[in-house]
Amino acid sequence: MENLSFQYIQTNGITLHTAVAGPEDGPLVVLLHGFPEFWFGWKNQIEPLTELGYRVAVPDQRGYNLSDKPQDIGSYTLDLLRDDIVGLIGHFGKTSATVIGHDWGGAVAWHLAATKPAYVDKLIVVNIPHPKAMPRVMKRNPLQWARSSYIAFFQLPDLPEKLLAADYFKTMVGSLVSTSMPDTFSDEELAAYREAWDQPGALTAMLNWYRAIRRGNVLQVPAQKIGLPVRIIWGVGDQFLSTELAKESLDFCEDGELVFVGEATHWVHHEQAHILNMLIKQFLNEEKAAAL
Repeated sequence: MENLSFQYIQTNGITLHTAVAGPEDGPLVVLLHGFPEFWFGWKNQIEPLTELGYRVAVPDQRGYNLSDKPQDIGSYTLDLLRDDIVGLIGHFGKTSATVIGHDWGGAVAWHLAATKPAYVDKLIVVNIPHPKAMPRVMKRNPLQWARSSYIAFFQLPDLPEKLLAADYFKTMVGSLVSTSMPDTFSDEELAAYREAWDQPGALTAMLNWYRAIRRGNVLQVPAQKIGLPVRIIWGVGDQFLSTELAKESLDFCEDGELVFVGEATHWVHHEQAHILNMLIKQFLNEEKAAAL
């Protein structure tokens, strides 16, 4: 990618390794990855956004790849993860940004928009429900319990790390490949993920995002509706999260819309990058037109 640079940005008491691209005076877009990715997961979205004139910041979120990795579970609550991004926005001399999040990155984005909305111009979430939607749907849909059973396994100490790291992350690679469309991840891309997972302390830190759920993450998110514009984009073949969660999430938005993407799974930003980029561009342009 042309003009892509990397910065180590101090925010909220830690340092985040961050990919940066686009004009310095452009409006800011922050892309937040989920588990088990790192900044590289957004590689197909960075250049299209810079072509629209945006300054794009894509951090390795805390615990991932080359960013700081506190080893205690309490360092991964949504309040702290949110404030990492608040500081990141300030680092670029901005008071707000468009925030786009996938998976856990989307949970951070939801929480930022819900609790500190002044920092968010527009919110785009990809295959991640509003945190309050998950317990609602689980109460009435036993299938979602089964889909989310891995979260309970991740609560165990040490054993998940040993299993996931075995044979140079064979299980993690297998999970990416088996839950995505054929040929979504190339051998070169999977090698990049393995290298990120192999950073000292990374695997435990990544799992601590899940372990921090028991520290009251969902309770930290208010239930009142988010007032700013929200677009939820959802690959319909997601093996982890049902489409019911996407629909339920609309209930937490005053100005929300939901777009389903066919022939896509949880990894829609890889599988249908062109469609996702088009949906992002359309949403951003709609907001620009509305401001005129």
